[in-house]
Amino acid sequence: MSRIQEGRFRTITKLQARQFILAKQGLIGPYRFIGKEGACAYVRQAGCIQFDPVDVCGKNAELTLQSRVKGFRKTMLQELLYQDRKLVDYADKELSIWPAEDWPYFSSYRERSRETGSTFDGLEDLKVEALAYIEENGPVCSDTLPIEGEIYWHSSMHWSGNWHKKSQAARSVLEQLYTDGVLIIHHKNGSRKYYDLAKRYFPESVLCAENPCKDEEDFLAWRVLRRIGAVGLLWDKNSTALLGISLNAEKRKQILADMTKAGIIYPAAVEGIKPLFYYRAEDNALMQAVVEGSADLKPRMSFIAPLDPLMWDKAMIQALWDFQYSWEIYTPAVKRKYGYYTLPVLFGDQFVGRIAPVSDRKEGILRVKGLWWEPEVRQTKKLQAALERTLLAFGKFNDCRSTELLYS
Repeated sequence: MSRIQEGRFRTITKLQARQFILAKQGLIGPYRFIGKEGACAYVRQAGCIQFDPVDVCGKNAELTLQSRVKGFRKTMLQELLYQDRKLVDYADKELSIWPAEDWPYFSSYRERSRETGSTFDGLEDLKVEALAYIEENGPVCSDTLPIEGEIYWHSSMHWSGNWHKKSQAARSVLEQLYTDGVLIIHHKNGSRKYYDLAKRYFPESVLCAENPCKDEEDFLAWRVLRRIGAVGLLWDKNSTALLGISLNAEKRKQILADMTKAGIIYPAAVEGIKPLFYYRAEDNALMQAVVEGSADLKPRMSFIAPLDPLMWDKAMIQALWDFQYSWEIYTPAVKRKYGYYTLPVLFGDQFVGRIAPVSDRKEGILRVKGLWWEPEVRQTKKLQAALERTLLAFGKFNDCRSTELLYS
């Protein structure tokens, strides 16, 4: 009988913890997520994936999906967002993409946005003017909305802060209406966002649905549970995987204790690590299979996005994998150890290195500016074959016909 069945917790090895996380996230074994529906299913499982506009070899959300969705193409995400409307761009873990069905859960977030916006002189009048124009003319961006001037404004997307900025009035009012939930992103042209009325794309049953969370405490617990599901196994420690959720240590421990008592999550001790870890009760069968050695953990290689859910808590990654990763995009060039946009390389249950691919879509060439293997990694034929297959698929994902290696 396992310790968890005795009402306490099970103890697992670091290897088992790694394998469970990767199996849960669909990064090891047979592909569980396939095509456009698989992309939607993964976002539903993760709760949210982070959006970042930088596109060196695919945007972060696209990279997150390509590593675990078989046959994923960038157009699939655009369709899910702006045609099928199964996903939405909105705040969660910073700027994120999440299932449209979760809209009712964030009603208190939108209410807080409206309360914040109402404190800024003149903003309400601008909102009325903008909505009248959009009602008549359809989707707009900040350059096509005929509202001129600048205002001092606090973005409700960042309501946890307390700062003001001087901003273009058209941009400010559009972002305010967006965080209020009155507008949604209609489409993007590069990094340019076009907005339209949410009521034109979401039924009233979604827009006006009652919040399933009875209060703010319930909402916090729901968000913590989502983040546990996104990572798979999360420790009871201050974690960047919980970024965007207003939690102190006492509140976090109380939420974890309450959900454990309710049987919503299970605790697990990882050998050699002091804090307890938690996983969703629905994943207990997977945990059991990993512990018993019956899970299908066939290795495959993936290039992992810098803001991938797997990488949300880099301290936990270092504790479990002994792999230290830093996204050096904002690091001055002279201080970078690797490169501007390097991706961790996952092979089987190990991080084996990092790679710096750059896609030249005009010439159709994927250029690899650097490849750094971890010190203990052996250069086997199996590893090289996996790398060649992964580069071929990654080039295709970036609409590149060939690969050029620029490192020595």
